[in-house]
Amino acid sequence: MFDLLITNARVIDGTGAPWFRAHVGVRDGRIADVFCGAPADAETVIDAGDAFLTPGFIDVHTHDDIAFLRRGGRGEKIVQGVTTIVTGNCSFSAYPFVGDDDAPLREHIGSLLGSIRPGEVFCDYAGYRAALQGGGIGPNLVSLVGHGPIRLAVLGNQSRPATPEERERMERLLDVQLEQGAAGLSLGLIYTPSSWADDAELRGLADVVAKRGRILAAHIRNYDAGIDESIEEFLALLKHSGCKGLLSHLQVCGSENWGRMPELLDRLEEARREGIDVSCDMYPYTAGSSTILQLLPPSAQEGGIDAIVDRLSEPESREIIRQAVVEDITADLNWRSKATQIGWDNIRIGGVEAESHKRYEGRFIAEAAESESRDPFDLAADLIVCDCGRSNMIMFQQDEGDLRKVLGHRLYMSGSDSIPRESGKPHPRGAGTFPRLLGEYALKDNLQSLEEAVRHMTSLPAQRFSLWDRGVVRPGAVADLVLFGATVIDGATYDEPTLPPKGIGTVIVGGKLVVVDGTPQSEMPGKVLDAGKRMSLA
Repeated sequence: MFDLLITNARVIDGTGAPWFRAHVGVRDGRIADVFCGAPADAETVIDAGDAFLTPGFIDVHTHDDIAFLRRGGRGEKIVQGVTTIVTGNCSFSAYPFVGDDDAPLREHIGSLLGSIRPGEVFCDYAGYRAALQGGGIGPNLVSLVGHGPIRLAVLGNQSRPATPEERERMERLLDVQLEQGAAGLSLGLIYTPSSWADDAELRGLADVVAKRGRILAAHIRNYDAGIDESIEEFLALLKHSGCKGLLSHLQVCGSENWGRMPELLDRLEEARREGIDVSCDMYPYTAGSSTILQLLPPSAQEGGIDAIVDRLSEPESREIIRQAVVEDITADLNWRSKATQIGWDNIRIGGVEAESHKRYEGRFIAEAAESESRDPFDLAADLIVCDCGRSNMIMFQQDEGDLRKVLGHRLYMSGSDSIPRESGKPHPRGAGTFPRLLGEYALKDNLQSLEEAVRHMTSLPAQRFSLWDRGVVRPGAVADLVLFGATVIDGATYDEPTLPPKGIGTVIVGGKLVVVDGTPQSEMPGKVLDAGKRMSLA
């Protein structure tokens, strides 16, 4: 007898193979059988009515680290069919810090996610895991450790190469997190303090990742005019260390660079022929999102937010920063001004902490500045000062043709790059990525078959993160499952970014129903999936 039986489903098994009609029985949290013919007895029976049954979706790129602590059910993700979430991307993670002062780490991650409260960052991965398990979580969680916190813990916000002794301390600190079960290391080479790392530091850290058999993910230094050199830097790290790599949100920014995606994808294929184990992730939107501090060159950010505010408040240093931002005149290598690359009219304010400046949420900087007869740079700079660098922005900077090339490529896997905020108008990708991939690009536009689209969301990311008992509908696999119809629509928009999707009816995590008829349930069956401690297929 099964605990749960799903009958009359069109099964998409996650491998890319064509769908087939079958029943799926679940027992003790795992798929016990996939079979045809007469249904069997079960405590709970769900008649799929010829809907599609797939493995649970895996969101390989998120910034849900703090949101998991505050809202462990992750309702906006599970209603999309997401059953496993990878946190700690782009060098931002909720751990580690050293000593008693957690303020620098809270400031660092707060520049992306808004105010971080005491107790929401941790001295190590074990502490973060314990907090998650204590509160309970809806979907499963896999955590990368961010390079930013590791560098902060050893060097602080200093713009200089690490000494050999400091490199050794960073490597030991990383190794502790990996030994405790973190899935790998994420770099954020456009963000301080990660951007200040030299090749020796990055190679040493990559060697630690490789020795532990983990993954190295990277937000590379540049996605516009310097994208070739940035990709080559990452590939060289992977070649040197031998570790597997994930190039975060592969995109081409700035209209003068549009159309280059095919040659970049060809370079990744060439790298694989050279023996470099690289893949990429991306979200299905042409706009990106980030901290407003990305508008400033790294040299303006040394010393942390207090130093940034002081520089922007002092006329002479503010003018130097203005030249860097408005005229792209700077000595910062690998950095290009977003204001000159895409224009103020393509930069929209998402979330703002300060009540006095919430009127800018959902408005483009150019429009807001014009309405107040102000200079766009001054508006942005004053917002950074007033909001202590915690504002979020959305950047319309990519080409739909380039995006489609990535989404249809064999090395691609799905990642929302969600940046959960407590308020404001965040990017809709946090609530719409997976139904958009299914409904818009697979079912409607036929960019790829539905089976292939599901593979990019399931077995491919499961393989990349060594989740060997997930990502497939197969006896012995963990029963993370999604049931949806032939019509799936994402509801989230830039003006209403938290609207839920339609068409995804049932979601199951570890054999437990977490979504019924599109509505989140109270079950919290998710697990923190430690690297090196995962069960293989039975």
